[in-house]
Amino acid sequence: MKYLGYLLLAICCLSCNAVRVYHDYEKEVDFSAYTTYNYYPDMDAGMNELDTKRLLRVLDSTMQMKGFLLSEEPDFLINIQSKTYQGSPNNTVGVGVGGTGRNVGGGLSVGLPLGKPKLERQIQFDLIDSQRDVLYWQGISESSFRENASPSVKEEKFRKIVQKVFDKYPLKTRN
Repeated sequence: MKYLGYLLLAICCLSCNAVRVYHDYEKEVDFSAYTTYNYYPDMDAGMNELDTKRLLRVLDSTMQMKGFLLSEEPDFLINIQSKTYQGSPNNTVGVGVGGTGRNVGGGLSVGLPLGKPKLERQIQFDLIDSQRDVLYWQGISESSFRENASPSVKEEKFRKIVQKVFDKYPLKTRN
């Protein structure tokens, strides 16, 4: 029973820090044709310079582990955009009032938020065919965000985001 409590606590902590990912892509694209990459020349990632450098360092490492090469004349360009927004608090308290009498009923319920709203960050990764200037793949992540986190915590968070977003990239093409 003691271990069950620890397991539930661990699941609760992990689920609060989850990275949600969404993908979209062109069905007709031959992903094996893309072997080299670089970043969009006018990219504005929407983050401070230090966070942008951390994200690019993690992304370079991930792409190189997958066999892609950074090149001056790439097959595809990566454009990154991000935005930070206030998420709604997860915890609320419900207060209800109701009454009945002689087949008549009524009720009132109010949800009161507990705690302050949390910060969320959405990061969008667009992969653009550099020859045709066409978007062929997109990955979007959403996760919690702490502005005052240490540099190592931020870099680890970026590592989790990039790993999850690019987990199934490149897609296996069907013949």
